[in-house]
Amino acid sequence: MLEYVDRRGTGCEKWDGQKKTFGESGLLGMWVADMDFKTAPCVRQALARVVDAGVFGYNFPPEGYYTAFADWQWERHGYAVDRKWLRFTPGVVTGLNLLVQTLTEVQDAVLILSPVYYPFANAVRNNDRRLIECDLVNDGGAYSVDLEKFERDIAENDVRAFILCSPHNPVGRVWSSEELRRMLDICKAHDVKVIADEIHNDFVFEPHTHHCAATVGSYDDILVTLMSPSKTFNLAGCQNAFVILPDEGLRRQFDALQKTLAMTSGNVFGYVAAEAAYRGGAAWFDELKQTIWENFVFARDYLTEQLPQAVVTELQGTYLMWIDFGAYLAPAELEDFFQHRCRLAVDYGRWFGKSAQTIIRLNLATSRENVQTAVSAIARELKAMGRA
Repeated sequence: MLEYVDRRGTGCEKWDGQKKTFGESGLLGMWVADMDFKTAPCVRQALARVVDAGVFGYNFPPEGYYTAFADWQWERHGYAVDRKWLRFTPGVVTGLNLLVQTLTEVQDAVLILSPVYYPFANAVRNNDRRLIECDLVNDGGAYSVDLEKFERDIAENDVRAFILCSPHNPVGRVWSSEELRRMLDICKAHDVKVIADEIHNDFVFEPHTHHCAATVGSYDDILVTLMSPSKTFNLAGCQNAFVILPDEGLRRQFDALQKTLAMTSGNVFGYVAAEAAYRGGAAWFDELKQTIWENFVFARDYLTEQLPQAVVTELQGTYLMWIDFGAYLAPAELEDFFQHRCRLAVDYGRWFGKSAQTIIRLNLATSRENVQTAVSAIARELKAMGRA
């Protein structure tokens, strides 16, 4: 059922947009977090029906769009989402920016757990807020939150909002319910609003379980959650995501901002794709998740054998592999090595935070052949340099 697609020449950012970031094209695309697989057949069929109808005028989202999303969250994560809580955003990154504007004022402090998905920092800086970075504790590739430092950073900087990544991109951590409660309790005690990005919530691997932040306690008055089918079903181009606002006051604030931007609804293709995916895409997604896990196990085992000093972080969640090559390469060597010697387009750890200077992120949502080519190139070139 899962079909790999060579996306070169399709206007794909990961493959055709390399020149802007890397200064050249033709690298093996292992960076941008989208997939090289066709989306679920049910989605393609639903979109084909829309195209065949041939009219692309004004549409409103059908109720089935909302119920399909709510049913998926309940069945997969035990999260009972009320229809009236849901609002539209073209994507989670747009939602982050809108919520930073909604929940904070200019020059307010906003905290992130670093290293983290770099649009978090951009959403703070670009909206003229003060960025506070609380570094995760890295114990040999296993990441955790220093809760004492987390609270101290909030108190000392008068933090007004915290952007939570759950599961955490790029380190692949799936937070336990206890960890979430402790972070949220601290935020509640200090009157800090929480924006929870849960876009990767379906990509969680046994024995770990994703706990929606909204389900671990009574936090509706401080918590807003962002979710989307874009990661789960490879639908980022359909520009459709959900803002979940259980608190009426926060909904009113968000609605007021959206009204000024005239950004209250999306396009028919996004609505149709999302509903079809949540209704009929479960079997496809389960196969996808298994493929990603097998890619991780292959890459982890290969690197462990060939480059035993590389630190491979356990993949608890997301489809992104986080690998520290500090035993083999200095920070200043990374870009030349991966781009010019290995011919790979990767995400560099420093993009996510200052503490990740010798780390790269690899996208596992691609063919086994691409994963094998990537890790074998890394081992081959390190050996050629006499480093391994």
